[in-house]
Amino acid sequence: MHAELIFYWLLFFVAMLYASVGHGGASGYLALMALFSFSPDSMRSTALILNIFVSLIAFVQYYRGGHFRWSLFWPFAIASIPAAFIGGLITINPSVYKVMLGALLIFPIIKLAGLKFDEEKQTQKQGLAGSIAIGFVIGLFSGMIGIGGGIILSPVILLLHWANMKQTAAVSALFILVNSVSGLAGIFTQGLHFNPAMAWMVIVALMGGLTGSYIGAMKVKGVLLRRVLAFVLLIASFKLLFT
Repeated sequence: MHAELIFYWLLFFVAMLYASVGHGGASGYLALMALFSFSPDSMRSTALILNIFVSLIAFVQYYRGGHFRWSLFWPFAIASIPAAFIGGLITINPSVYKVMLGALLIFPIIKLAGLKFDEEKQTQKQGLAGSIAIGFVIGLFSGMIGIGGGIILSPVILLLHWANMKQTAAVSALFILVNSVSGLAGIFTQGLHFNPAMAWMVIVALMGGLTGSYIGAMKVKGVLLRRVLAFVLLIASFKLLFT
């Protein structure tokens, strides 16, 4: 009983932290489920379901705050959605991709931790071909591993100066949502397996997502959000590499 309470408290804080920067939190949920010895068969599907709910909440909050840019979003999504579906169809050793993703996250962590991103600075013009290629690669990884891809997309957008922090969070939230739905659809063709406590997990994650997305979209300045994002990525990298 005590272990269950600890799990739900951690689930709440993971959802809150990820939603505060426009993320769904799938990598955090996967790490928690692995730590508490959940059945591997249900982990990917369960994480994507939680991702859908939390990222939807995050997107609504950031959209209401006026931070969403459709022109920034669609070039990534046009390739990531079909790629995530393909990734969901692939049955492959996930440990290899978890290690690759965990190692990959180290680079944006280093950059974001010391990056002086000026919120008032004019952003650079977004590259269409580059955005489509980035979306495809992230979407494929998302479907295979069971994440939405926001932990990769967010630092890419920031490092390329294509948007400010809150615009990035808004776009990442919707990106995670559509990729999670697409990846789940791919998994569905092979049979979905959910944890028996799914309903309670969704409720707790929703509460955390509501809290975090409100804080991120309405209350916290961009510089602090960048530091929170770097911390989120550090947690995700550690969990992917060592769990």
